[in-house]
Amino acid sequence: MDIALLGSLAALALIDSTSFGTLLIPIWLLLDPGPVRAARLLIFLSTVAAFYFALGVAVALGADAFLPQLDRLLDSTPVLWGQLVAGVALFFWSFRLDRKHRPAGGGGRLLRWRERVLSERGGVVGLALAAAAAEVTTMLPYLAAIGLLTTAELPGGQIVAVMAGYCVLMTAPALVLLAARLAFGELLAGPLKRISDAMANSNTLSWIVGIVGFLLAYDAAGRLGLAHVAG
Repeated sequence: MDIALLGSLAALALIDSTSFGTLLIPIWLLLDPGPVRAARLLIFLSTVAAFYFALGVAVALGADAFLPQLDRLLDSTPVLWGQLVAGVALFFWSFRLDRKHRPAGGGGRLLRWRERVLSERGGVVGLALAAAAAEVTTMLPYLAAIGLLTTAELPGGQIVAVMAGYCVLMTAPALVLLAARLAFGELLAGPLKRISDAMANSNTLSWIVGIVGFLLAYDAAGRLGLAHVAG
């Protein structure tokens, strides 16, 4: 196998390792001030990696038959209108989240939601699948990696092995942070508690929802030609 191809794929995987689902959510889960629930975070990362692995292998092995149909579906008028409506709804919902009252002392909806996620295995898996599915179309390095695998015309077995390595490398930084949290838990407990409380009482969630909603609506409006009409 071409070393240059492997180097390119490794670089793309490291870029993907900084995404919302592969790093930001794991950091948020590690900010829980209680005992480190390593098993829950490992379940989260395993689910994210399995999702991207299965999707990547399926697309790379069936690209010729799969991608044209997917492109036509995503560009269809009903799907674009659905995307527009969902984007607008998320954007305006973000203002409602911003006005929600948060109790003092580090409570808040975000903190309680994290506790529920960490308390149930199904909650961790559901969060992982939702995060991976929501951002898969925006992960350009991941899509570029699939394109490289497809154009390289590798045997099926090599595609499976390379995609597995890609997904492991995607989750490596989060695993390193988990190891650090386990090793220095007592030293990091205080700072993490303060950061956790600040996040719980901030507008982080509303900003994320608002930005995602705007980008979805803007993309759909552009492809529907509405932006041109408005101008």
